[in-house]
Formats: sequence, structure tokens, C-alpha cells
Amino acid sequence: MGMKKFSLGFVVMIIALMGCEPTNPENMQPPYDVETNLAIDRVKIDKFLATEPIDSLYRIHDPSGVVVIVQKEGSGTRPTRGSIVYTDYTGYLMETGKVFDTSVESIARDNEIYIEGNKYVAYSFVLEGSNVIRGWDIGFRRLRPGSKAKIIIPSPYGYGDQDDNDRIPPNSILVFDVSFRGID
Repeated sequence: MGMKKFSLGFVVMIIALMGCEPTNPENMQPPYDVETNLAIDRVKIDKFLATEPIDSLYRIHDPSGVVVIVQKEGSGTRPTRGSIVYTDYTGYLMETGKVFDTSVESIARDNEIYIEGNKYVAYSFVLEGSNVIRGWDIGFRRLRPGSKAKIIIPSPYGYGDQDDNDRIPPNSILVFDVSFRGID
């Protein structure tokens, strides 16, 4: 009797599994390959750094692939997890130089991305608080308040292969010019 119940239960389970379809049969793309994209981006970033003249005091090549180019040294302690960071920034695509976002009104107007009603003030975020791209968390950990820097972010630490932003194509390497205003 116990074997019949087991056999019947097993057969029902097999039939149920055979009838199951993926939740989205249209989405049969392979998962995002972070390591491959980092390797591709490292080559592009190295070429960019070799050919693009960027004044700097020093450069930090984080093991993640994020590059921080310090142009003006700040002072005080670096932010840690949970610190509230205040910064002015301008983000652009490394390969084209096209500005896609900024906290500075004049830059927004000059690059035709100004949005009426937006407040163009220093942006604040919680370090490692999940409300910014991972590349910002990595880059700002390396800076002191008062610093000015360029943060170059490989695509896996930016927006990856997301294709829902008309200003940032999938797998874009991002560059941010930042003026680190302070922390709380």
C-alpha cells in the first residue's frame, strides 16, 4: 500500500513538472556575466586612461575595477557604511563623453538634459545603503570630504545590461566628475 502511494505521488509529480513552463518563456537570455563584462571593460578603461589626458594627484585602481582619479585632495575621515554623503556630480559615458546626468543646473542646461522643476543641489545618499549604483559606494569609500575626483565605473557596477534608460545604453562604462561636499 505504501509503495502504491509513493508510485502514484511520483508519477503525479513528474507529470506536473513536465507541464511547467518558465515564468517568462520569452526571456531565454543567459544571465548577466559580471566577470566577462569586467574583463571587457578593463581593457576599454586601460585604453581610455592611456590616451585621455587627465590631471590628477594620484589614481586608485580598486580591485573591483573602479578607478578613482583624485584631482584635489580633501581632508578628514573617509565615509564608511551608513555615512550620508553629499556631492555635486556630472555623469557621462566614457566612450562618447555624452553627459547623461548632473546635479549642476548650468551643466544640465548646456547638455540639454535640464528638467524644469528639478532641484539642482548637492546630491545626498547613504553609503552602501542601496540607493545608488555600486560604483559610487566603491568610489566614495576612497575619497575624503572636499575632494574632487573622477570615478570611472565598469558596467557591472553601473547599470549592467539594463536597457530601460534612453541616456545610458546597456553595458556602458560611466565616468563621474564629483565634488565631495561632506558627510554626516
